[in-house]
Amino acid sequence: MIYAANFKTNHTRQSTREYLGKLQPQLSKKNPNDKVYIFPPLTALDDYESADFRVGAQNAYPVENGAFTGEVGVEQLTEFNINTILIGHSERRDIIGESQEDVAKKFAFFKEQGFEIIYCIGESLEVREEGIEAVMTHLVSQFEGIDTSYDNFVVAYEPIWAIGTGRTASVDEITETHNALKKVVDKPLLYGGSVKGANIKEIAHVENVDGVLVGGASLKTETFLELVLH
Repeated sequence: MIYAANFKTNHTRQSTREYLGKLQPQLSKKNPNDKVYIFPPLTALDDYESADFRVGAQNAYPVENGAFTGEVGVEQLTEFNINTILIGHSERRDIIGESQEDVAKKFAFFKEQGFEIIYCIGESLEVREEGIEAVMTHLVSQFEGIDTSYDNFVVAYEPIWAIGTGRTASVDEITETHNALKKVVDKPLLYGGSVKGANIKEIAHVENVDGVLVGGASLKTETFLELVLH
């Protein structure tokens, strides 16, 4: 299983260091085959040396360096040995306005750099209510321009209507969607959307769920460990 913590715009450099200091000694209890990823805000990136978890960037601009005010490129990430990145998160698509073309360009660039990519896809409640065929048409459209044969990437399915709402997709919905996605792209497939200690066992046992991408429940070491050590 893969357990990925997305802090979003939460935590500072100091609190992230404290968080990881608490997390590290507990990870000796996890299944040795499980992988743990931490995505702190950009200001909290550092070279946290650990064999038990990997630190990645929530976002970066597809350049080495240059005149791109407010962005960070590979030069900045390399300083901290960061070679893992989230791409395509719905909050960047819907709030920041990243188009599929933007997302595909970013994917292609970081693929060329050999980054491990966790690629996010998801649908709105309106699409979900139209049924699984509409959902899959929408999700497949989010692979436009994406090299799904790239070895070093993971897909994270996050129904937008379940992110931060406390509402989680049902086991049947997750099963149906993950099974359909596996036929489209045969890569590790994470589920995200209000994952917490109370539902992790149920979600983790769903067919074709290879891990979880966690927001709110990852912000405290204790609640994240409830997932990792369940």
